[in-house]
Amino acid sequence: MTKSVRVRFAPSPTGPLHIGGVRTALFNYLFAKKNNGVFYIRIEDTDQTRFVPGAEAYIFESLKWLGIEPDETIGKNEKFGPYKQSERKHLYKQYAQQLIDSGNAYYAFDTAEELDTLRKDAEKEGNTFIYNPSTRNKLNNSLCLSAEETQQKLDSGEPYVIRFKTPADEEIIVEDLVREQVKFNTSLLDDKVLFKSDGMPTYHLANIVDDHLQETTHVIRGEEWLPSLPLHVMLYKAFGWDVPQFAHLPLILKPVGNGKLSKRDGDKLGFPVFPLEWKSSEGEHSSGYRESGFFPEAVINFLALLGWNDGTDKEIYSLPELIESFDLSRVNKSGAKFDPEKNKWFNHQYLIQKSDRELAELFLPILEQKGIQTDLIYTEKVVGLIKERADFVTDFYDLADFFFTAPTILDDKATKKWNQETAQYLENLKKVMATVEDFNAPGIEKAVKQYISENELGMGKVMQPLRVSLVGSMKGPDVFEIASLLGKEEVLKRIDFSLSAIQ
Repeated sequence: MTKSVRVRFAPSPTGPLHIGGVRTALFNYLFAKKNNGVFYIRIEDTDQTRFVPGAEAYIFESLKWLGIEPDETIGKNEKFGPYKQSERKHLYKQYAQQLIDSGNAYYAFDTAEELDTLRKDAEKEGNTFIYNPSTRNKLNNSLCLSAEETQQKLDSGEPYVIRFKTPADEEIIVEDLVREQVKFNTSLLDDKVLFKSDGMPTYHLANIVDDHLQETTHVIRGEEWLPSLPLHVMLYKAFGWDVPQFAHLPLILKPVGNGKLSKRDGDKLGFPVFPLEWKSSEGEHSSGYRESGFFPEAVINFLALLGWNDGTDKEIYSLPELIESFDLSRVNKSGAKFDPEKNKWFNHQYLIQKSDRELAELFLPILEQKGIQTDLIYTEKVVGLIKERADFVTDFYDLADFFFTAPTILDDKATKKWNQETAQYLENLKKVMATVEDFNAPGIEKAVKQYISENELGMGKVMQPLRVSLVGSMKGPDVFEIASLLGKEEVLKRIDFSLSAIQ
């Protein structure tokens, strides 16, 4: 009988959630939904020295904003709770003991100073010290000590760790759902610590135990965990548990050069690498996609295409379309270069698909912050004229300020050749505008073009000063649409201002 798909995203609350982590969460979510499975979140907070206040709440808020919330997690459908590792720490010691009892792990009493000396001695000879089958039988551990000596050390409270007993010179072969067959030789591995002297498990033990107890069927994670894969597979086999299927996702690379995308890249090139704005208790501040004006569906779309495609040229996907198309076999093995400009393009695509009413409702608070009081219907009409030129709602004011406040300064470059002839054109335009009965874009256009034609004038000689009068510069959408929206009275006022500037 095939098990129902269960996948997890298991972040550590050590700071803001990096966009690479968001993509890992997204791919887990898509895989779960595609296979009618469960997507759950487990917080891995066993390393209390790296715990950052606020980070856990940030993780959940980020995923909520993006619309990829878990089916199970802390406080939600806790079928396999708790979903926080620090609340599960009572579980792990028994599993470490189980490995010792089965001969798959051992007590190690070596002090940090003793191990440091061994490393330095090896370095002097040009070697690297590894705690593994080639060295462990000469060290201070229960493999070398008698059962009585080991028990005596334990009874006396001597500090110890529990290490995994790596098999000597075996080949570990794993079928990875992204990388296909991957091989490791155990002679290159060390005997990892599974249980620390402070009574807490290491990541490796806690991760495997939790994935087993929470019935994880597929482990979809970043390629940085690939070196841990042989140990994790050996742990499953040592416990006699079913091994889940693994898939290691490619890195998200810097926009320029090689290497993993970092916060420093975002700071240097001026783009976010976190979903939400982050402010640490130490005063550190990092920008977020939400606060930078990105729509969550645009972020989901561009992240999905970082390292995955469905084999077509299609670029715009709704979340249901992504779920329908997603297949781990289509994930690339090589890293995906991050392109901030392409991300803006995605946001533009989602912006122009939204209704003018929805965008106007988002724009109104920005206008209010600038002390501009206007109504939704007028704002909706403005948005309809400018949205094709915008990537973000926050671009709207720079594109449309003249719709809300009359220009008080005219662009020097646009007016440097203005003269009395220009003034005459504007005077005539005033008369033309005043006579337009249906003051809408077609009516205005007909009247102005008739004036130009009847007087055999160059189009630019009339249209350029008209646009600058209404806008203050040469920017903006169709000038007749601008005039129509401003209204006759406002248009005549603005032409008068230009005439006064010429005089």
